[in-house]
Amino acid sequence: MRTIEHWINGSLVPSTSGRTGPVYNPATGEQQAEVGLASVAEVDAAVAAAKAAFPGWRSTSLSRRAEVMFNFRSLVVEHRDEIARLVSIEHGKVPSDAAGELARGIENIEFACGIPAMLKGGYSEGVSGGVDVYSIKQPLGVVAGITPFNFPAMVPMWMFANAIATGNTFVLKPSEKDPSVALLMADLLKQAGLPDGVFNVVNGDKAAVDRILEHPDIEAVSFVGSTPIAQYIYATGTANGKRVQALGGAKNHMVVLPDADIDMAADAAVSAAYGSAGERCMAISVVVAVGGVGDRLIEAISERLPRLKVGPGTDPTAEMGPLITREHRDKVASYLESAPSQGATVVVDGRTADVPSEGFFLGVSLIDNVKPGMASYDDEIFGPVLSVVRVDTYDEAVDLINRHQYGNGTAIFTRDGGAAKAFQFEIKVGMVGINVPIPVPVAYYSFGGWKASIFGDSNIYGPAGVDFYTRTKTVTSRWPDPATSSVDLGFPRTR
Repeated sequence: MRTIEHWINGSLVPSTSGRTGPVYNPATGEQQAEVGLASVAEVDAAVAAAKAAFPGWRSTSLSRRAEVMFNFRSLVVEHRDEIARLVSIEHGKVPSDAAGELARGIENIEFACGIPAMLKGGYSEGVSGGVDVYSIKQPLGVVAGITPFNFPAMVPMWMFANAIATGNTFVLKPSEKDPSVALLMADLLKQAGLPDGVFNVVNGDKAAVDRILEHPDIEAVSFVGSTPIAQYIYATGTANGKRVQALGGAKNHMVVLPDADIDMAADAAVSAAYGSAGERCMAISVVVAVGGVGDRLIEAISERLPRLKVGPGTDPTAEMGPLITREHRDKVASYLESAPSQGATVVVDGRTADVPSEGFFLGVSLIDNVKPGMASYDDEIFGPVLSVVRVDTYDEAVDLINRHQYGNGTAIFTRDGGAAKAFQFEIKVGMVGINVPIPVPVAYYSFGGWKASIFGDSNIYGPAGVDFYTRTKTVTSRWPDPATSSVDLGFPRTR
């Protein structure tokens, strides 16, 4: 049985806690590795290495930091097939989803390569007699990231690329369900020229998380995951004096107006709902059919579903893989069991689909006549289940979305520019797509929702990420006027 270790101070370190967790291949259901679960002492060792490395890394020139990030980007591209393979065998993503995840992660490395331009401060000369004022951005120190299972490559890159480029040192606690990608990235960072101790990986569970949140030498914590855990991370971290960015769950709606291109909307709904088996926080989980568009839309989506091939990541033709664990698959299936008794209609039932018998597979599902108050509407299912809510008017659709507890992402499909403009103005959601089903911002913007989808006010990556990992210092200075000073400058004064 393969053992997955920690990465501390530039090398692999075996776990000494005596506790381990299973790592499965979701496509076969077989355990393929054991991951060591960090003790408090092991977290402390990683933090100590990061703290010791901070002074040297902070004083490293911006050009050298950018060079390391450029080198890292080249190595990630060179090893992209290996990284994607690890994502597939531990998470279950099919090749197209794994490649897409990696491409979006690389965007964040590329953004961090431009760090010299983003750390420029302001300067005001002569604000008073002989007085200048200027601002500089400085790193925080040791920072940490706690990342989810569903994007084991991309989400860590959302965090550590900016954190390291701005001069911080980093401790990553990846999901214990698919931890191997984090260790490969640690090795690539070392090959890129990153000094030992600047990037560390501790695998673990709640014990490791709690120590990160309590550790006095960690200045800031970044988190992406479910809303209950995000709320816990934010409350505990801030109570211990840390900066915290905590991104939580979602229930993303896609509004389809009667004037929309139905084929375009149906294609978008299928790819956005079932890609990565629905295990992504920006997946479309509710289609809001406005007016008389519902029957046509349901028919168009339904006729596409039999063509969607479900299979393992080893199958290059597979379009959707398994779910992460058997327990999660069964939980997702339970929503199909309860939907009819709550008044909904199961149009396509993934429990009866022709999927591999081994592993944690569930077919795609479509539920019609869903209403607020039903479990399939209120909960974040996080699986390949798409619900359809029917409303009569555009205003009802907006009100429905604005009343939901989550506000991560949303989309509208329409040919009406006025409706699209009104939607982006009126909707209480952090990321909006107009004829785009999954509006994840490019890396030079920032990612973040509203309401119960975020705790605190800091979005992640992009400009918000640079701000999160730096402090602004303002300097007011006075020097003698060289034109009038009696100090011997060693050269003649001229006016």
